[in-house]
Amino acid sequence: MDTPLSTIAVVGLGTMGKGIADVLARAGREVIGIDISEAAATQAVAALEASTARAVARERITEEERQDVLARFRTYSDLQAAADADLVIEVVPESYEAKQEVFRALDAIVRPDAIIATGTNALSVTRLAADSAHPERVLGLHFFTPVQAMKLVEVVSSVLTAPQAVEAVTTLAHDLGKEPVAVGDRPGFVADGLLFGYLNQAAAMYEAKYASREDIDAAMKLGCGLPMGPLELLDLIGIDTARTVLDAMYSESRDRLHAPAPILKQLSEAGLSGRKSGRGFYTYDAAGSATVVRDALTPLESAATAEGREIRSVGVAGSGTMASGIAEVFAKAGYDVVLAARSQEKADTAKARIAKSLTRSVDKGRMTGEARDETLARITAAGSVDAFAEVDLAVEAVAEDLGIKQELFARLDKICKPGAVLATTTSSLPVVACARATSRPQDVIGMHFFNPAPAMKLVEIVRTVLTADDVHATVREVTAKIRKHPVDCGDRAGFIVNALLFPYLNNAIKMVQEHYATLDDIDAAMKLGGGYPMGPFELLDVVGLDVSLAIEQVLHREFRDPGLAPAPLLEHLVAAGCLGRKTGRGFREYARR
Repeated sequence: MDTPLSTIAVVGLGTMGKGIADVLARAGREVIGIDISEAAATQAVAALEASTARAVARERITEEERQDVLARFRTYSDLQAAADADLVIEVVPESYEAKQEVFRALDAIVRPDAIIATGTNALSVTRLAADSAHPERVLGLHFFTPVQAMKLVEVVSSVLTAPQAVEAVTTLAHDLGKEPVAVGDRPGFVADGLLFGYLNQAAAMYEAKYASREDIDAAMKLGCGLPMGPLELLDLIGIDTARTVLDAMYSESRDRLHAPAPILKQLSEAGLSGRKSGRGFYTYDAAGSATVVRDALTPLESAATAEGREIRSVGVAGSGTMASGIAEVFAKAGYDVVLAARSQEKADTAKARIAKSLTRSVDKGRMTGEARDETLARITAAGSVDAFAEVDLAVEAVAEDLGIKQELFARLDKICKPGAVLATTTSSLPVVACARATSRPQDVIGMHFFNPAPAMKLVEIVRTVLTADDVHATVREVTAKIRKHPVDCGDRAGFIVNALLFPYLNNAIKMVQEHYATLDDIDAAMKLGGGYPMGPFELLDVVGLDVSLAIEQVLHREFRDPGLAPAPLLEHLVAAGCLGRKTGRGFREYARR
């Protein structure tokens, strides 16, 4: 099997097949496109013509090179056309029956030394190989859409796959400019194995009416830097496809996190499979379009139900990075700010940190020296929250410890004037527990900022069952004035972002713990295949393994789902004092500064 794989057949010319054919033809391979649908074959040719024309217009290739690419792509309706192929890549619908039918037919058509690859992202490669006459030549070759842009290719071996076949397709992936990652055969492999559990939880969160589809998607894009929100992504992938993948994952793992949310079944059985049908979680202007149009669920911009309270001055309690960042944000927006710490020295240190941050902005040309001085002049450093007597909004940003927060809220209750809004920035603790420490729980709300507060646009607004409507309206108005994006959610562990993010991180740890994949392969898979700005282990080490463990413990206690139990490997690293970058060692080791 030392063939250079110069002639490659692609069976199935849907979105994925078209993309694979495009990449192969541009890389100098002779490409045989096969689809029983004449329309699909015609569309594949038209797609290649259009993409190469754009490449010529952008001066990436010449017209002569374009004609060479087009000449290398031929389409057929009969599998017999694959007879001379060195490699056949099957990308027909995710069904054992459909794929097995293709494999059986190919056994009688292709040369004995030809490699057969399945593009499945959900079904067992081993099962497909076992039904083949030559299981040693069968493997998985999982591309990601859009194929032209996404760098990741998962090369999936079964216990039956010959090493030469793996080597040949790995070399091909490199020739295509892709980053191949070798993985074993289990549903979802690495990238989808982590991605689809997260998507499933987002669908369940929406189904429970915990947050709107727009807020769930905005939270994950702005809070985690993802290119698409989970419900948008489900519509792009296809809700029916997602359900198939999750069914396959659940059949193996029996983990409730992989049991498809009922809404996925309801939408797919109603034919509302996402963009390809024109409607899924969102409504599109046509089948296959990416343009979202208003529907009955689209929120009205003038949907405010109460008038907010007037906010002119803000108190921020705390002296850490988050407290100083929040104080900077409010001062930049024109509010008078009292920054209170446990001592005058700590408060002055926190204000000095803000001065440094503002000076960096001046050095980078983001603000003028005059604006910096005006912003700093709005901030008063105080050695006690007693200075909050006249503030209209008090924001707590102290340690993530419920006892400490409750003690502070009891003090704020006595110090702050009637009608002042009291907000906690907790990321995982119950907001109502802070509210109950006061005699005015109706005035208490959650404002979860993300770190670093000056840069991150998201604020999760967490109302409890006791929060007054005008308090909620006030905080939404204030969040808009400080140029942040507010998303509404209820008072339950993790809110939106952490409730979706940390189970995904925990599942990544389980993959390493089970020796399924390496840290580097998992991080690469999620960055290259999922568009994540950081891999899960990079992110865990940045966040801090102790912080991550605490959040996962809170989620597990709240939802009582065995799948949310923190991975033992994480517990062991925390017990050993390996907390991430801050200690010089977490999942990886770091140079001490």
